Amino acid sequence: MQLKVPADFRADETMQLRVSDIPDIPENRSGKSEKAQKSEKPDKASRSGNRRKAPRTPFLVQLSATLGPRLAPLLAFLAPYVARLAPYARKLRPLYPRPGRTGWRRWIPSWRQSLGGFFASIGLTSMFLVVAYAATDVPENLNTYATQQDNVYFWADGTPMARTGWVQRQAMPLKDIPEDVRWAVLAAENASFYSDPGISFKGISRALFRTLGQGDTQGGSTITQQYVKNVYLNQNQTVSRKFTEAMISLKLDNQMSKDDILEGYLNTSWFGRGTYGIQRAAQAYYGKDVSELNASEAAFLASLLKGAGLYDPTLNSANRARAVERWTWTLDRMVEIGKLSKTERAKYKKFPEPLKSNPLYDTGEQSDYLVELASQYAKKSGGISDKDFDLGGYQIYTTFDKKREDQLTEEVTAARKKALKDDPKKAKTTHYGAASVDADGRILAVYGGPDHRTQGYNESNATTVQAGSAFTPFVYAAALENGIHKTRDGDTTPVTPESLYNGDNEVPVTTPEGPYWDRNGRKVSAKNDGERSYGQISLRRAMELSVNTPFMQLGMDAGLDVVRKTAEDSGFLSSSIGAQVPLMSLGSSTPSAIRMASGYSTFAADGRHTEPYSVRKVTKNGSTVPLDTPAARRVVGAEVAQQVSSALADNFRASHPSDVPAGQQTAAAASDLSEVAGKAGTTQNDTAAWYVGTAKAVSTAVVVYRIDLTKSLEPLPLEGIAGTTDDSVPYGIWSGAMSPLG
Repeated sequence: MQLKVPADFRADETMQLRVSDIPDIPENRSGKSEKAQKSEKPDKASRSGNRRKAPRTPFLVQLSATLGPRLAPLLAFLAPYVARLAPYARKLRPLYPRPGRTGWRRWIPSWRQSLGGFFASIGLTSMFLVVAYAATDVPENLNTYATQQDNVYFWADGTPMARTGWVQRQAMPLKDIPEDVRWAVLAAENASFYSDPGISFKGISRALFRTLGQGDTQGGSTITQQYVKNVYLNQNQTVSRKFTEAMISLKLDNQMSKDDILEGYLNTSWFGRGTYGIQRAAQAYYGKDVSELNASEAAFLASLLKGAGLYDPTLNSANRARAVERWTWTLDRMVEIGKLSKTERAKYKKFPEPLKSNPLYDTGEQSDYLVELASQYAKKSGGISDKDFDLGGYQIYTTFDKKREDQLTEEVTAARKKALKDDPKKAKTTHYGAASVDADGRILAVYGGPDHRTQGYNESNATTVQAGSAFTPFVYAAALENGIHKTRDGDTTPVTPESLYNGDNEVPVTTPEGPYWDRNGRKVSAKNDGERSYGQISLRRAMELSVNTPFMQLGMDAGLDVVRKTAEDSGFLSSSIGAQVPLMSLGSSTPSAIRMASGYSTFAADGRHTEPYSVRKVTKNGSTVPLDTPAARRVVGAEVAQQVSSALADNFRASHPSDVPAGQQTAAAASDLSEVAGKAGTTQNDTAAWYVGTAKAVSTAVVVYRIDLTKSLEPLPLEGIAGTTDDSVPYGIWSGAMSPLG
């Protein structure tokens, strides 16, 4: 502040404020004259305990001495006014204990003091609240726990399959939460939500009284306060936490819209059964999305906000009685506030009984393998980082068919148990991989192992053992599609199913220049099962009878690079393809069960291949996440695909005649034989046994092999653990898995 003085004012010594300029203010409150007071003699107490105080320096003089001559003009201007107000200020100054009173009366404040104290407390409290409000900031970061969600996986039919994450929470936008659901919660918790300032003074006072006076706590918080507690603060019931909650609530109410606050509250509140948020509550108690809830179901869920342990009716009869009472009150309250018509209310006479248990169970055993496949595909196809995926909030709709999954798991489990009974020592190192893939690329079922919690190694997705003779259909397809070369640089010669090749056992493999020699200087030849020789045989017949030697030579004639490309285009991973030597045609490649089934599905799809995928849709908090869904692409012509399928069908009929014993179910008995095609696969060193077949456009691959994971990853000889040609374990699993469904 600056003091303006007239231009003609001249500074002189009068600007110095002197003590004599300000009259001394007498401290006479008794009404006696100063002279009379001096003439009075002090009593005994005064003589012994009181001493005359030295005259105090006037306040303005002290201020002038402290601040210097810069404020002297201002102080000189204010001095007369201060002198006039000083007597009144002295009178207002409370004297306590009160003079002129004796005994306990000295300690009783006067009405002036009481009134002054009341207004002073109001002023100080108001000032404190204003300062506290100004000093309180809404935290920028929400509680990590409040923002964490789970990821939920669904079967192909849309029913819940599994969930992952520390909490069961799925955020839903307010627009996807029905009006009846919102108002059921508001009617039960905070009907004045849209008009209150974010806090309830009555509720805070009651809670504060109980906290301070009785040592416990009580509610009364608005939805805004509860939301603040959920996402910004901890759950400690202390006065300081409640005060901070109120300040943040006031400020948040001015910064966020009511709809945003309500949305946040509905998505972060605890509803019991391990769930957070109205979406998870709807699924946990009624097995449906929140968008499908009616007012009656919503009224029950709203009661859980008072304490799920007291209102979940499935826990005990007392809980049920409380839940019914609260449900009735909430519906009546909705009518009272005009958010539910009496006609609509009359429809809800029966209590909406919730499910007995939460269908969103944790993963375990076989479902873990499914979750692993689906999560990997969802992240890759949806461009989701590991960090974002771990924060949760995703709904993953898989392609897995629950019936097929259960059937496949049952068949493999039965085979595993039988092996443990027949040959416990070998069975401990035996592994079973299996997968079913539709012609359109959907992975319908997999068997990954006995229990993911003890063996994370997924046997259906492992590229560990060779494909063996189950690979020959791809050699056949490559030759039918592209032809063969009789000379190194000559023209291509067409090949048909009736083309003849030498089917003798151990016939040497030739090139246009002569025999093919390995690095050890020996001629390379192939062996047939049982070391049988067939002489000149057509390719179709060779496929039907599983004769190996023609296909090793056919691969050389078609070109191993062509065979490799056909296999990769059919779904084999390039990393799993064997070296481009003659043995590649007899299955030196190491595809997984999923890739083998996917490869055979190419023939069922008339020569078009779709990369196998396990997720058909991903959403996050109700919004669809774009997926890079694979598209079908042409591998071989439709006629070639049909010729391969026809040869595989012949193989199936020859190996497994339809005249099975009465009562024994097989894929042949369950499906029309014209739609069933398949082939066994064996390796020359007896380390793996396969059966791969297609029925009604669904291809299933089953492999049995031995590896001692405690020692190495080298395959071990099966030594009969996979059965015999007439009683093949892989075929038994395949047949049992395909029989009921086709």
